[in-house]
Amino acid sequence: MTIETTAGRMIDPDEGRYIPADAPLARPLRQIAAGEWACLVFGMATVAFHLYLVFAGLIPALVARPLHFMLAVPWIFFLLRARTAFERRLGYALGGGGFLAAACIALNEDMLADQYGSLDGALQIVIASVLILSVLEMARRSVKAVLPAIASLALAYGFFGHLIPGTFGHGELPFDYILGTLTITEGGVWGPMAEVSSETIAQFVILGSFISAGAAGTGFMALAIQLAGRFRAGAAKVAVLSSAMYGTISGVAAANTASTGMVTIPAMKRLGYPPAMAAAVEAVASTGGQIMPPLMGAGVFVMAQLLHTDYLSIMQAATPSAFLFFSTVWFGVHLFALRWNLTGLRREDLPGWVVVARTFPFFAVPFAMLTYMLAFTGFTAPYAAAMATLATAVLLAADGYGEVRLRRWLHRLWTACVESGRQVAAIAAILLCASLIVGVFNMTGIGVKITSLILSASGGNLWIALILTGMAGLVLGMELPTTAAYIITVAVAGPALVDLGLPELYAHLFVFWYALLCTITPPVCGNVFIAAGIANTAWLPVAWRSMQLGIGLFILPMGFVANPSMLQMGNAPLLALAASLKVGLGVWLFSAAAINPLRRWWVTPLGALAGGVLIFGFGI
Repeated sequence: MTIETTAGRMIDPDEGRYIPADAPLARPLRQIAAGEWACLVFGMATVAFHLYLVFAGLIPALVARPLHFMLAVPWIFFLLRARTAFERRLGYALGGGGFLAAACIALNEDMLADQYGSLDGALQIVIASVLILSVLEMARRSVKAVLPAIASLALAYGFFGHLIPGTFGHGELPFDYILGTLTITEGGVWGPMAEVSSETIAQFVILGSFISAGAAGTGFMALAIQLAGRFRAGAAKVAVLSSAMYGTISGVAAANTASTGMVTIPAMKRLGYPPAMAAAVEAVASTGGQIMPPLMGAGVFVMAQLLHTDYLSIMQAATPSAFLFFSTVWFGVHLFALRWNLTGLRREDLPGWVVVARTFPFFAVPFAMLTYMLAFTGFTAPYAAAMATLATAVLLAADGYGEVRLRRWLHRLWTACVESGRQVAAIAAILLCASLIVGVFNMTGIGVKITSLILSASGGNLWIALILTGMAGLVLGMELPTTAAYIITVAVAGPALVDLGLPELYAHLFVFWYALLCTITPPVCGNVFIAAGIANTAWLPVAWRSMQLGIGLFILPMGFVANPSMLQMGNAPLLALAASLKVGLGVWLFSAAAINPLRRWWVTPLGALAGGVLIFGFGI
């Protein structure tokens, strides 16, 4: 999107009419580099395979999931530039070895299924070892060293935990049994995380990439500006609304910050907002995209798999809290507007309803199609995503002026395929590595022992256990993606919360909520760093403003525990709305206490006290 930094509109209504000058198809074919062709080929293969999985029927797990891994390998090890020559050579070795190991498993699925996790001979042990090493290195290259380090500790515990005396030791497990369970059964790398990554998340990631490749970005941004721009602090409220809309097709907080932030943050700065405030608004608002229906984040699909429930049930339960998230940020922005006298946009800076009418259908059609198929038909979520993707692929041919250009259509399809391949690979790297941790937990029973430790530390008090769990999610989330932090935290703390009487769905949503808030929690806060970079300001003031703006969000999960009707939208919608309003008012009071728009000392303690009483004083 084009940004005008001195005057005029926040978006370019002609955005997307022409192929960018640096795009491959803007050049003669002979000038397109081999690496660009490779990205296209692997991107097309990724899209084709994962859409094929939707329509192909039953494919054995030890075929589909290794192929999913094999399609991720080139992106992580070969197509992304290595930092050093050693890293490049290591990538070729481990990437190539992992690719061949997965191919061996897929080709010999019938034989391996009859081995029941028992490896046969030295060659199979080597293949299993190479596969695990490549999974660990793939995660390191995708999300830094913390996740593979935790996975390595889990593996070490599986191999040597029998040497630990006392409660936290376990019975000795044969070396080949551990490797076999993790690599040739559905109890490790190819377990439930790999299933949801290949058969659900990938299809929604592909849909988001196809929607983003066309005029949809201009469409939802134009609508957000037209709806919210004239309000007090209009530019900031545009950031909140556009982040919510982008979250419906992305579910990735960092991508949300980078995409919408490139428009909203410079616009806020141009209108006189302090740079730290401009960046904080976008950082906090973009975090909520991970729980915004209908796509939500990858973690929610994992949640559906772990809970053995359908995605629609989780979407219904999470919808009130998602809307409370964005209404809380909206209210916080309004309080800052009162404090600093921030005004709205001028009428001439709005795009106009003509631009909205031209561009919004490119966002609305796949969105409406997906929502209808999820809510009112019996089709599965991956099937709905696949059909919406095919419809979006057709829409990419046109722009808001009704013009259809073949070369531009091919450029958009190229962009969508490449971005799909890159994002599917990144998520596969996270979930396959997390599968190793879950597999070791299941084999050794360490999760049950940690659960007992949490129960002991909390003294059997649910609220103490919730505080400990929330802190664990925030700490893990400082160095892990939201999905990985959620998986690890819920594996060790979820059973403890359930044992203390919290329903399983509530426990999972509680953990997931704190895992996603890590993106704005210092000292490691990814969204804050990205937004601060766009605003060209120091990250620490951005983190402080983000915490002020989002303080109520840290209380909100406690609110749906104290008011369980809030998550019963599917069964008792009126009670859910009443509970949501009650919790929302309490959370907004916490925001008022933190921001203190009146600049009076008594506002902070009074607001916090009133908010606490409203949320926890009586449950619904």
